[in-house]
Amino acid sequence: MKRSNFLLTSLLALPIGSFAKTFKFLRLSKPFKVDAGKDRFNDDFVYRGNKFFLKVSGRDTDGDLCIYDTTRIKKGGPRLHLHSLQDEWFLVLKGEFTFQVGDETFYLKEGDTLFGPRGIPHAFALTSEGEGRLLLTYQPAGSMEEFFKEARTSINPTEEQSKELFKKHDMELLGKPID
Repeated sequence: MKRSNFLLTSLLALPIGSFAKTFKFLRLSKPFKVDAGKDRFNDDFVYRGNKFFLKVSGRDTDGDLCIYDTTRIKKGGPRLHLHSLQDEWFLVLKGEFTFQVGDETFYLKEGDTLFGPRGIPHAFALTSEGEGRLLLTYQPAGSMEEFFKEARTSINPTEEQSKELFKKHDMELLGKPID
């Protein structure tokens, strides 16, 4: 390579590299703390009667991970659904839950965990009296944060609207909640 080409290439690489870093979400390179009962960005919300606190955002991890701390107010849970692109890991912090993952049923209590692989239908329900708490972990984060933002503003969506919202975020509604 000629010296002039080498110098020109080197000089062009500096602004291109800087430009790319400016417009790419970068993995956060310093620790952060989120207090108990608080949301990462002070944007906690209620979705279907349950309180959600974002603890780790996909923005923190360059899309690799998203974690929610959820407080379940009443018995029950989401309908049978699947995530095409995310694995989901559950940690029971309080209460007792029944999970269906594929053809298997699992009963979890405080401290128990469950891994739900992507592409496998699943549902869960709080089965104990009083409040329950779950840590929901999505890997990769995908568009779960955007899904919850859109879903929480939908008031009484039709079945078709619900299915479209799930599809938009690479998920599929498949059936009923666990009884």
